[in-house]
Amino acid sequence: MDRIIAWIMIIITAVHALLPVVSHGAPLDLEGYSLVFEDAFDGETLDTDVWYHRGEGERRCGYNAAEQVRLEDGKAILRAEYLENGKYGAGWYTGAIALRQKYQNGYFEISCKCNQDRDFWSAFWLQSGNSYDHELSAGGVGGAEVDIFEAMETKYLPGLLNRSVKSTVYCNGTDALPERIDRHRVGKYFVKDLYSTFHTFGLKWTPEEYIFYIDGVESGRTSFGKGVSTVPEEVIVSLEIPEKIHSHPDGFSTEFEVEYVKIWQTDPAN
Repeated sequence: MDRIIAWIMIIITAVHALLPVVSHGAPLDLEGYSLVFEDAFDGETLDTDVWYHRGEGERRCGYNAAEQVRLEDGKAILRAEYLENGKYGAGWYTGAIALRQKYQNGYFEISCKCNQDRDFWSAFWLQSGNSYDHELSAGGVGGAEVDIFEAMETKYLPGLLNRSVKSTVYCNGTDALPERIDRHRVGKYFVKDLYSTFHTFGLKWTPEEYIFYIDGVESGRTSFGKGVSTVPEEVIVSLEIPEKIHSHPDGFSTEFEVEYVKIWQTDPAN
């Protein structure tokens, strides 16, 4: 009987890990914080004094290219598609942008409508160049990757699974294995009308912990590793390209729409 109960608990735990939950924490409170950065993308072209096209020409299963990012109707739109005559040759193309200025601590927020098609996924995240180095990351204190949200599930999955996002922290140096990138899944969250409505996704990065928000409601928090990052990090908006693409090139395209990116800090000097 004990063995049966143990197996039941294992199955329940596995199912729970697969199913998204609804954000149900405390509402966002920015008392004491001041807005230090805002881009509402209301120009004709991306302000490249503020942003740069991240990974330009980088090849995985395709290429990142500046031409895949445009401003339209007060939004930044990142587009993924197959191009026979792309600037780097025939292949899959997508877009990624990052702020030139790095930030340490504060509240980071994006308002966006996620792409709904398979393979490519919308993401808003922070990254330090030290995140994956065993000595420099030092368990995340010297730098971490903080995925504020990734909309990796697609409309092809059943039920709630096709309208969920994930929040994750990556670092190195939490144990004695320098080749291992450590990961902590903060949670998987159901978001109603994820692909048809603009939602906000945010992170409050304090000296003690990372606190995640969806539509102004806390979704999760963590101080995974040996503590939160204590170094300035890059702020990234991307339509990510996978290692393997299942979509047929003919006529396929998918877009990630961003209304704004904002950053608040308690001390603008930080």
